[in-house]
Amino acid sequence: MTDTHVMRRFHFLIALAVVLLDRATKRVVAQNISLHDGLQVIPGFFRITHVENRGAAFGLFADSPSEWKIAMLVLFSVIALIVVSALLWRNSHSMTTTGIGLALILGGALGNLWDRLMNGRVVDFLLFYVGQYQWPAFNVADSAIVVGAGLLVVEILLAKPPAHEESV
Repeated sequence: MTDTHVMRRFHFLIALAVVLLDRATKRVVAQNISLHDGLQVIPGFFRITHVENRGAAFGLFADSPSEWKIAMLVLFSVIALIVVSALLWRNSHSMTTTGIGLALILGGALGNLWDRLMNGRVVDFLLFYVGQYQWPAFNVADSAIVVGAGLLVVEILLAKPPAHEESV
């Protein structure tokens, strides 16, 4: 088996791990915490809550009455999955920050797409807040997408220019 095959398998295992962890945590929350109820974890800062998001990331478009909303969100997710999968396939020749970032994004996108296709909504449950200020609730899939995107940004910002540009 070539190094490329090993790396591809590793990257797709990362994506699978994200999907499985996302599915498991959403199931535990949905089965054990009533909708709109929650558990205080760190008073004044963090709570596990059960909310359902019918929109995009962080509740964007959740209140949109458009009958096309779910179809458009699914279509956008499928296009993103195709692009990320192609980039991951092409860049799977070695262990890089880019490969790990793309694998995290792929797993997160698959986790949320699963919810949208099966239920028309995504279960969110991680809620961070300070006083009256709070970040919108999110889930493991959202976290993987954000961390993956962050890794890609770091890779871009820290990338060394090609050798022929350094001498100019």
